[in-house]
Order: sequence, then C-alpha cells, then structure tokens
Amino acid sequence: MNIVSSLRNEPRRRRRMEDLATLPVFLKLRAKRAIVAGGSDAAAWKAELLAAAGAEVHVHTEAADAAMRALADDGIVVLHNANWTDAILPGAAIAICDAETDEEAKTFFDAARAAGVPVNVIDKPAFCEFQFGSIVNRSPAVIAISTDGAAPILGQAIRRRIETLVPPAVADWAKIARDIRETVTERLAAGPQRRAFWERFTDRAFGPAPGVHAEEELAGEALSIAAGLGENQGRVTLVGAGPGDAELLTLKAVRALQAADVILFDDLVSDDVLELARREAKRMLVGKRGGRDSCRQEDINDMMVSLAKTGKHVVRLKGGDPMIFGRAGEEIARLEAEGIPVAVVPGITSALAMASSLGVSLTHRDCSQSVRFVTGHSRKGELPSDIDWQAIADPKTTTIFYMGGRTAGDIASTLIDRGLSADTPVVIAKAVSRPGQRQWMGMLGDLPAAMTEMGHDEPVLIGIGPVFAEVRRTSTGEAGRITVAA
Repeated sequence: MNIVSSLRNEPRRRRRMEDLATLPVFLKLRAKRAIVAGGSDAAAWKAELLAAAGAEVHVHTEAADAAMRALADDGIVVLHNANWTDAILPGAAIAICDAETDEEAKTFFDAARAAGVPVNVIDKPAFCEFQFGSIVNRSPAVIAISTDGAAPILGQAIRRRIETLVPPAVADWAKIARDIRETVTERLAAGPQRRAFWERFTDRAFGPAPGVHAEEELAGEALSIAAGLGENQGRVTLVGAGPGDAELLTLKAVRALQAADVILFDDLVSDDVLELARREAKRMLVGKRGGRDSCRQEDINDMMVSLAKTGKHVVRLKGGDPMIFGRAGEEIARLEAEGIPVAVVPGITSALAMASSLGVSLTHRDCSQSVRFVTGHSRKGELPSDIDWQAIADPKTTTIFYMGGRTAGDIASTLIDRGLSADTPVVIAKAVSRPGQRQWMGMLGDLPAAMTEMGHDEPVLIGIGPVFAEVRRTSTGEAGRITVAA
C-alpha cells in the first residue's frame, strides 16, 4: 500500500480550529508607505485608518473631496494631484483603490498584484486580497470583526456588543502591560509565576482606570510573587445572575464570570448565563431548592473557603440579587472571618423583572407609597411568625412575596384577617424572564386555588396590591386564568 492510500485509510484527526472564511492578521504599517487611489469620502476614511496605524499615506487623485483635502491640510496624508500609475506601486506596503467601474478595479488589482502589494478595492470584494473589519480600538489592544462581507450590519452589531464589554480603560492597561513586560520577564520565572502575575493584571484591566502609581504597584506585585508571598491568596465574588435572561446581566457580572477559576452556581441560574463564563472555569452546582435534596449553606460556605485558600478566584453565582434573600450576609461573614477578600456584584432581583414584564410600576404614585419584599417561608418552611402583617395589609403598599408558593393559602388568609380586601389584585409569576414564563392574575381571595393550579415545581413570586389592577385591565388573558409568555 502506498503512502497516499495509507493516509486515506487513517481516521481523520479532530481539528483544533474549524474552517475560517478569512484569516485575521494584524499588519504593522508604522513608517511604511501606503497607497490610496481615489479622493472620495470612502477613500478618505481608509486613508485616515492607515494613518492611524502609523503608515505614510500617499493619496493619488485629480478629484479630492473635502474630507480628503482636510486630511492633506492637517498633514495626515500626502496628496498627489494626479491619478495613480503603475510606477507608484512597487515597494508599497499596502494599496487601496476607490474605483467606479469593475474595469478600473481590475486594472488596479492586477497592477498591485504584479507589484507584489496587498490590495483592496473598496466595496468590490472580487478585487480584494484582504478586508477591513469592524474595529474596537483599545490600542495597543485592537479587536477586529469580520463577516467575510456576508453581513456587515451583523459585524457592526457584534462590534457594539464588544464595545460595551471592553471598558475604555483597557487601552491604558494595555500600554502599561507593554511597558512592564520586560520587567516581569526578568523578575518572574516562566510558567506559574508569570501566569499568576498576568491573571492578576487582567483582573485589574477590567476594573477602574490605572492610577498614577499603577506601574510601581505592579512591579511590587511581581516581586511578591517571585518571593512566594501570597501565592495561596484567593478571593470570592458574589455575583447576581438576575432572574434568568442572560441579557439582564450587568457588565460587571459578565467580567466576573470571565475572570473566575471556579463558579458555584444556584439551581435557578440559566444555561445562557453560564455560557458567558470563562471556558476554563470549573462549574459546580450548589443549588438549594425547597422540597428537594440540596446543598446545606454550611457546606457551601466551607467550599468557598477551601477553594479560595488554594488561590482560586471563586464566583458564587446566585439567582436574582445576592443581597435579596440570597443568604449573602452569612457567606460574607464566614469569608471575612477567614480573612478571605470578598466582593459583591449586584443583579436584577426577580421582583423587578416581573414588574418590567408586566409593565407595572411597583410604586405608582396614584395607588402605592411603598414596596416591600417579603420572604414567604421561614427556616422551617412555614410562614414567618415575626412579619409585620398589619403594615403589609396597608392597601397603599405593594408587597412581593418571594418563595411563597407553599404558604400562599396562609398569606391570603392572614392578610384578609388583618383587613385587606379579598378583592385586592394579585399576580403570581413563575420562570420570570425565561422562555415560557407563566403568570396568573386575579384577586387575593382566589390565591390559594390559583397556587394549586400553578403548581410547586418552581419558586414563584406573589405580587399583592392595587398596582396590579392595571395588569388585569390591559392583559389579553382573562383574570383568574394562567397565561404563558412567548
């Protein structure tokens, strides 16, 4: 059997990289000659882009628009008041042309190819050896996005999304990284030491802008790592995952997920949220659900402490907001007692997501002067005995009960006994902000029966107060009927 036949019979190896429509390459142009043929606004934009990369831009045209003339007047480009010829191309690093016809485009393309110069004819993909992508500029960190010309609008949308995720201060941190790289290489051994330094540096880069002493502080940190100080110093970040919809995450929450070594997440955290986490991060489900086998809070606390003491950045990812019925106080107290740094990233609590989805202002000035978030069960799973029921029964108050599904009957009867009308508007919501969100709209007196119909398979929110009367009027669903959101 010959070699070719043998290779054909071998199982195909799994590729490390899937097919690429184009190869992303970053071209150094500083002090190199770049050619632009044409004087239109489109050509001016490309000329300005080349100049921003440090190129010496020579523009050849007999008809320069105002934008191109302004670049020449400012000394950004050299304007030659003559059309291009083959003689200008040899030795150039890059060549751009704005051609009106395919014939002109082909002529320029062939001439540039013959001179060995990479060529792009604006808006004529057939005559381009490379493309300009959408750019997120945090120079020296530069991000380029290409859709291979298939969907430029999508490329722009991706750029806008990245713009929001990469703070402007990254540019300043990237410049510092460039300036201190040699020092770090000298002071730290290759491998774990350098990796530890740059991981800590990256955490800083996605925070506040660097201060005036940032380089000195980083140099000191490199010395500490080299001396083996603080090697096992980990930290914990409590992050609010919101009600479920990944687009309701804060930017700070996304950055924390991208910086995590280990993620301890609740049962109600959606897969879409976890999809935004760092790929290398270890993910551990530690969810607590009523009526099911769950991790004890003490075990979760021990786990956070143990992982942090091995030097890990632990993200404790909680549904909603960590500080609203999220047991965050207990976790913070334990971590601080162990001397472990802890930070909190707030999230959108489910009550606010429910109000948004229903189009209800929880503090509508015509009918509600306050809003209360109340737990629907105690440590023993019963209705808490120390609630100020008289205050909650105030008809000018909007009340949201969290985790009140199993105590809904007691909630209704207690409030009615305290004087709240059985006709008070009520909403029950389940799977808030998620596909298939379910909700019931009716009156307080019907709450127990409605809760039986809704079921106890997932935690619910119960909203009580006159602000929910508007939901009953405007909803396409009938009062007393369970509706499912699209």
